[in-house]
Order: sequence, then C-alpha cells, then structure tokens
Amino acid sequence: MVRKIFIAAAISASFITTAATAGGVEDRIRALAADQLSQWVQSATVIDAVREQNEKHAGLSQSDIDALDQTWRSQADSGSQPMIDDLLSRSVSEYLREQQSESGGLITEVFIMDNHGLNVAQSDATSDYWQGDEAKFQKTFGAGSGTIFVDEVEFDDSSGYYQVQVSLTIDDPADGSPIGAVTFGIAME
Repeated sequence: MVRKIFIAAAISASFITTAATAGGVEDRIRALAADQLSQWVQSATVIDAVREQNEKHAGLSQSDIDALDQTWRSQADSGSQPMIDDLLSRSVSEYLREQQSESGGLITEVFIMDNHGLNVAQSDATSDYWQGDEAKFQKTFGAGSGTIFVDEVEFDDSSGYYQVQVSLTIDDPADGSPIGAVTFGIAME
C-alpha cells in the first residue's frame, strides 16, 4: 500500500515538472501505462473475466451489440439498473475499485472491454456499454498487441475531473494475442 501511494505521488510530481511541454506529459502517461497500469490488467482476475465474456459474446451481431448498449443507456437514466448493477458487482469490478483506491486519486476511473468493445468491468458506471465505436477501443484493440493510446485532456462529466484517458490493449498471456482493452482516466488537476 505504501509503495503504491509513493508511486502515485512520484508520478503526480513528474506530471507537474513536465507540464510545460505537452509531449513530456504524454511521454509520462505512456510510461505510466506501460510500466505500472499494464500490470493491473495482467492479473488472472482480469484475464479470466475478459476470456469468459469473449466466449459468452462470441456469436453477437452488431444489432445484438446495439440492443445491449441501448438497454444500458436506458437503465443509466432510470432507477432500475439490473445490467449496470450486475457489472459493478462482479469481482473484477471490485478489483478495479481497489486498485483505483490505492492510486491516491491519480486514477479517476478504469474500465475493461472485451473483443467487441463491450464493458467487462469498471470502477464506476460508464454512460454507455459499447465502447467499440470509440477511439479508446479502435486505437488499442483494433491496432493490435502492446498498443497504448493517449487521448486529449478533457472534462469528464461522469468522474467530475479534468482527465486524460489512456487506453491499452489487453493481451492473452498464453499466446500474446489481443483479447480486449482497458481505459484509465488519469487526473490532470
């Protein structure tokens, strides 16, 4: 725990000292993603959850994906949220919340996607279920193994922070093939 807080403090300090150059900040974010955040998704908890959902969703058509996304969006706007509650109650979502909590406020959100771009787990509910039509999925999973994508800094309504999202491809440790993707929100304030 102390090590993780120290790491978060060191990374935060490095953001402050390199804030004068956008390239420097992006380089630091990429280094953080490659060196430390990638370890979050190498856990058996994450890999097993992504593999399981990939198997469950193997036969989905685009119309099935759209219907799931629409159900999620309608539940997000209502009092009854069984689909969202199910995903947030998964042990892999709890794992993400624990990791986020130990980041000392550096990580504002984290969510994992399967090979269709559908949410597998998340620390907090996202506004939609399907990320497959967004750059965070297309520029990671769609680009292949080992890919890191750093998006623009923006205000995120769901987290209430100015943040940058960094996304990574999740590779199967058995053969190195892409099986999903993950997005981390990193606080920039």
